Amino acid sequence: IPAGGLLPQGEEGGLKGLGRGSRDPLNPKDVFIAVKTTKKYHRSRLELLLQTWGSQAKEQTYIFTDGEDSELRKRAGGVNIINTNCSAAHTRQALCCKMSVEYDKFIESQKKWFCHVDDDNYVILPSLLRLLSSYHPSQDVYLGRPSLDHPIEAAERVKSDGSVSVKFWFATGGAGFCISRGLALKMSPWASLGNFISTAEKIRLPDDCTIGYIIEALLEVRLAHTYLFHSHLENLQKLPTDTVLDQVTLSYGGFENRRNVVAVGGPFSLAEDPSRFKTIHCLLYPDTDWCLAGNPGGHF
Repeated sequence: IPAGGLLPQGEEGGLKGLGRGSRDPLNPKDVFIAVKTTKKYHRSRLELLLQTWGSQAKEQTYIFTDGEDSELRKRAGGVNIINTNCSAAHTRQALCCKMSVEYDKFIESQKKWFCHVDDDNYVILPSLLRLLSSYHPSQDVYLGRPSLDHPIEAAERVKSDGSVSVKFWFATGGAGFCISRGLALKMSPWASLGNFISTAEKIRLPDDCTIGYIIEALLEVRLAHTYLFHSHLENLQKLPTDTVLDQVTLSYGGFENRRNVVAVGGPFSLAEDPSRFKTIHCLLYPDTDWCLAGNPGGHF
């Protein structure tokens, strides 16, 4: 695959046609997984995240929030908790403030891959490592799922006075996206040390759009579209059951659409596990204590 090129996808979003030959497996320690959250979701969403996939990726996971919470730090069990001191409002400025801190912390970490997810995503770590292993971190790689079926258009206010418009794709932050270290370093003039916030203000777009703008419009690197990343904005029930564990991220519907979850069977009923995250976790890690407790026979 050319650097920054499109990923060949199967109809279910599988990794078909990765014609570059397999590389050495990626060390999990080389991945920086940034989780964006807010204090009001520390109990409801983060408890589930820490109980499930976060427990398998403590060293790689960095939770970016907007309020101090000593109870969360106790429960995190080694997961990195970063209080960004950004506003808790769900505004463009607050979201871009958090993304700015995420970017700076990734650069500081020296890790090879930056992956951003939301607090209602389940990250299937084996699939993530398999996907990233198809590339080299020194390449220009921007992987994710567009939320639109067309590029977004914005006034060009960084290179010009805004009289020119620019079109670019962006990967939706709600499904998650990944950026190689090589590309992240090239973003520095528009992203590091608070520059991300000023870049976002110039184009007046949210954080995930600003990432796409910097990469596609300014650096001229194409988004590699992949359908292995999922958000609650899509119909998750349409995802074929036999492909669920091959995806990279999953999600679940919120208050307005609780039924929007992946169709997967396992040791927990829908009432016991409305997000299906516990069920997915037990299918991936069947030896987990609470999976065995919920399923004494140990079979799914």
